[in-house]
Amino acid sequence: MKLEHFVYDYLISVGQSINTARYLNMLALGLAVLLLVFVVDFIIRKILLNLFNKFAEKSKTNFDDILVKNKVPRNIAHIIPLIVALELVPAVFIDFQSFENIVETGLQVFGIILTLWIVRSILNSLKDYFKTLPRLKDKPIDSYIQVFMIFAWVLGILSAFAIITGTPFLKFITTVGAASAIIILMFKDTILGFVASIQVSINDMVHIGDWITIEKYGADGDVIEINLSTVKVQNFDKTITTIPTYALISDSFKNWRGMENSEGRRIKRSLNISLDSIKYLSANEIGELKKINIITTYLETREEDINTYNSDKNINKDLPLNGRNLTNIGVFRKYIETYVEQHPAVNKDMMIMARQLAPSTQGIPLEIYAFSSDKRWQNYEYIMSDIFDHIIAAVPYFDLKIYELPKSADFSN
Repeated sequence: MKLEHFVYDYLISVGQSINTARYLNMLALGLAVLLLVFVVDFIIRKILLNLFNKFAEKSKTNFDDILVKNKVPRNIAHIIPLIVALELVPAVFIDFQSFENIVETGLQVFGIILTLWIVRSILNSLKDYFKTLPRLKDKPIDSYIQVFMIFAWVLGILSAFAIITGTPFLKFITTVGAASAIIILMFKDTILGFVASIQVSINDMVHIGDWITIEKYGADGDVIEINLSTVKVQNFDKTITTIPTYALISDSFKNWRGMENSEGRRIKRSLNISLDSIKYLSANEIGELKKINIITTYLETREEDINTYNSDKNINKDLPLNGRNLTNIGVFRKYIETYVEQHPAVNKDMMIMARQLAPSTQGIPLEIYAFSSDKRWQNYEYIMSDIFDHIIAAVPYFDLKIYELPKSADFSN
């Protein structure tokens, strides 16, 4: 008496029909195999988890801890129960060949899915581990992991279809190859993202943690994730902007890493002086301005040079236009430059300049070009505001006016 026919033989001996005995025999064997598979799975899983946990406690690296966290041992433990099930299926369906073929096909497809789970958990473990390494944590690891997973899923799906249809794998691949144009079209964004990820990494264009600005997508903040299809930017208002990875090579963007790695953050802002307030300075007005400490020496030296020049050239000073003269905007520009040079929050080793830009319908711009020592955004804004608070308040002392568009009060007057 065969073991797989034990229930069948017993039922026949008690008077059951052949068909009933066959179905009940199949059901009993199926339940017995399911129970056996669950018991084997439970035992193997416990053994592997205990071994991994003990090894992780003794190991100095955290990679084994990451493997446990991503359920690698748990997924591997399912392999042996699957093999047991495949071996016992012929015995369960000994009288039902068609059922045997269907169940075996299903188990083989499940084996492919299990393999994909194992590969995914291992790749996720590698991703998490690489992100703990200082030299790799700012690289787009997610993109490379996703590429491998896409290839794995494609191969897995093709293998599953080949098993279900009963077609040899190579022949199935050849058939699918004929439809490669459609496949490329379907995975266009993925392919573009993969190429972009490689170029971004090789050319060192963007790291995770970089502050970037992409006006087209309204992104202005820190890069928190780079994967195969998207780049996530956390803006300064804590919103998240998601942009296509290939936009990093197809569109222009600003990366502030150079500023953050430099010795200062640039201040480049101007105020517009009204053209009708600009004039030559008289001797009395120069004398008043000498009371401003930081330009006293400059005015004395400059006045002496001008007077010497005009005297040597016999310049007629009845008309201020003749010869060389000091202007209120020129002295004010020197005052701005000296004030910024002496400001404690400005980096003295980098460019410091107060310059005059081209006049426009809104007056003549005086621009400050310098670098703050503190690059933190909040402190940078405070330093820049502190400088311009003082300069704007100083404008009237030079008999100058800041240009403003007409106000309603101007029309009333």
